[in-house]
Amino acid sequence: MKRSVIDILDLSTAEIDALLSTAEDIMDHPEKYAEKCHGKKLATLFFEPSTRTRLSFEAAMMELGGNVLGFSEASSSSASKGESMADTAKVLSCYADIMAIRHPMAGAPFVAAQNASVPVINAGDGGHAHPTQTLADLLTIKRKKGTLENLTIGFCGDLKYGRTVHSLIAALSRYKGTKVVLISPKELALPSYVKYENMEPAGVPYTETTDLESALPELDILYMTRIQRERFPDPYEYERLKDSYILTAEKMERAKDDAIVMHPLPRVNEISVAVDKDDRACYFLQVLCGKFMRMALILKLLESAKEDIVPAENGIVREDVMCKNPACITAKEQELVQKFRLVNAENKIYRCIYCEEKVQLS
Repeated sequence: MKRSVIDILDLSTAEIDALLSTAEDIMDHPEKYAEKCHGKKLATLFFEPSTRTRLSFEAAMMELGGNVLGFSEASSSSASKGESMADTAKVLSCYADIMAIRHPMAGAPFVAAQNASVPVINAGDGGHAHPTQTLADLLTIKRKKGTLENLTIGFCGDLKYGRTVHSLIAALSRYKGTKVVLISPKELALPSYVKYENMEPAGVPYTETTDLESALPELDILYMTRIQRERFPDPYEYERLKDSYILTAEKMERAKDDAIVMHPLPRVNEISVAVDKDDRACYFLQVLCGKFMRMALILKLLESAKEDIVPAENGIVREDVMCKNPACITAKEQELVQKFRLVNAENKIYRCIYCEEKVQLS
């Protein structure tokens, strides 16, 4: 198999820093990269709706001189006929040199990477992970703050289902001096595994609150998120929580003069359009940064594709446990081998390798 990026932790800190440097060089000298992917094809396999991510990948490949093929909804693919993710990956490997996959089921891009003969990039899998959005976020922070160290970042809104939040916390936890403020309704609090397996082992201090306004003055970065209707199993719960936080120009008066506001987009009404006029609003810069980081990542993976890698199991793995997460790819494709990796030996806690669902064995 080829080197793929399914989770932001698939990249070392040194590799992320190198990608940032490449992306900034592309921004400053685009002509150097205009034909880097001449003759190469990117397949975009988008099983759920997307505007920014899909078009960002396509623009990235085109600006590198390559070509794009693929589909923008599941109904346009053989998945609507029941084709498995593994078979789809094997088929697309015959047509493309690299593929980007967006899927509503957690773990689908991981399955694709295990079966493809070309690199696979996770373009978002359910509520699980979104590594290229994280790369876009990191470049935005680097451009605006000049560093990824010694920053206090507040995450506000849907921290439970927000895959962009989970990925960015995992990445920033590896940089010195990171502090995190978690702002959400209790029903949408950050999953415990993100705290206990990313922030706490790295010694990242964090606080939790339901009050956005009181947290604003201490933040270098405010990362707003949408309350995501599509992730809620209960529509009534969504309606109750959807307007939990709305950032206005008046509230921004409490923020630092050099703070920045980020959002992975799309927004609904959690950021007033009046905030767009504030120089601290950086969410459209994130969109631009996403294209350049995806260009850098495509170049890196195509270079790595010249060699095969041997996949290694991540620690102790059990195959005698069933994942009970209905949003896991194993719930849809039941022929997949169930695999759980050990994450806490003392308490016998394992996590599904596809979706991170926790199980504690007696």
